[in-house]
Amino acid sequence: MLTSIDRLYPVIALAALAAGTVWLERVTRSEEPRPAAEVREHPDFIGKNIRISHFGDDGQLRYTLVAETVRHYPLGDVTEFELPRLRYETEEGLLRAFANRGESHEGGEVLYLQGNAEIYRDGIAGNPDISVLSDTLTLWPDDQRAATDDPVVLTQGRTVAHGNAMRADNIFGTFELIGDARVTMPPRSSGASQ
Repeated sequence: MLTSIDRLYPVIALAALAAGTVWLERVTRSEEPRPAAEVREHPDFIGKNIRISHFGDDGQLRYTLVAETVRHYPLGDVTEFELPRLRYETEEGLLRAFANRGESHEGGEVLYLQGNAEIYRDGIAGNPDISVLSDTLTLWPDDQRAATDDPVVLTQGRTVAHGNAMRADNIFGTFELIGDARVTMPPRSSGASQ
């Protein structure tokens, strides 16, 4: 009898080893495989009525971004905004930007506005307010710059300018219309009595 147990011992040991392997595999297997972060197509953050305030190194408020809905996608670090509203308060006055949609990439250094994109800036030194309208606008909030490669309409008082594209710098007060620029200016009043 002892010789038959000696013969079965390797078979029993192998069966126990196989059963342990099957058990270990089932315990460590996930029910649903988790996709890698870089292939996720769904947002990892959704917020409603969000206000984002950006402060400079000196602790002063630089600008505020408000949106009805914000979605962040980990793939490419993209943040989408519905009805974004950007507001600067500078020494020269208030600057506001609006659009139907917006998007920023990799930390928000650049903001892409799409659909009825508008910028309004208070008039400086007695000049009328300025408005800029285009289908798209690219903004660099920290640098207070804007650009578009789409047709643009600039209005200041009764002066209206059209261009195929534009570049603007709020800090230096420059505005460049690019391509086929057309400007309509009202006649200057002479100030003489009639």
